Amino acid sequence: MNLLLFDIDATLISTSGVGIRAMEAAGRELFGPSFTASGVDYAGRLDPLIVRDLLVANGHAATPANAAGLRDAYRRHLSEKLPQTATARALPGVARLLDLLEPRAALGLLTGNFPDTGSIKLRACGIDPARFPIAAWGDDSPHDPPDRAHLPPVALQRFRARFGRDADPARCAVIGDTPHDVRCAKANGLRALAVATGMFSVDALRDAGADLALPDLSDAAAAADWLLSA
Repeated sequence: MNLLLFDIDATLISTSGVGIRAMEAAGRELFGPSFTASGVDYAGRLDPLIVRDLLVANGHAATPANAAGLRDAYRRHLSEKLPQTATARALPGVARLLDLLEPRAALGLLTGNFPDTGSIKLRACGIDPARFPIAAWGDDSPHDPPDRAHLPPVALQRFRARFGRDADPARCAVIGDTPHDVRCAKANGLRALAVATGMFSVDALRDAGADLALPDLSDAAAAADWLLSA
């Protein structure tokens, strides 16, 4: 059985940057009005690293207490802001692609999001997180510092625990929108399908090593055929 691991932001959904705004609002609530989210890289990165970088960039110690406080406040602000974001949506072709894949593959998530906030985003865009029985979240790395390349083994272990057998990495794929997604797939022997629905072009994703790079997932049937072809 193929295990197909989807990134969330700019791959499955768009929330029009509400996550960044919620993180900044959380920082201002806790640390004052000068707290800013600018200057920190978000695309394709793990939320624990983003939280750490935000604290340091704003002159605050990246202690466990500060990180936990910022994470909790971020969840609250995200929950408040997302319902007000009329443009939050599933991206083109996503709903159809999930419908085509679900009966024929194990669907999973491989994302930098925390589990709670990632699930909030999916639900706000009309996608039930329960459709993905396997998930490797941004705080699931067993190493410090964490890295996205640590997450495919977590997903493969959870596949084994759920289905009682190993998944062949060569039949599995990561679907994402950044070179980070491509890199984590290739580092673990998985295929990489990259979509230019985020900050990176088809050419940039192909140059990063994607096995298949598409403008988006509008041609869901073709994407499904490729994902199921291994």
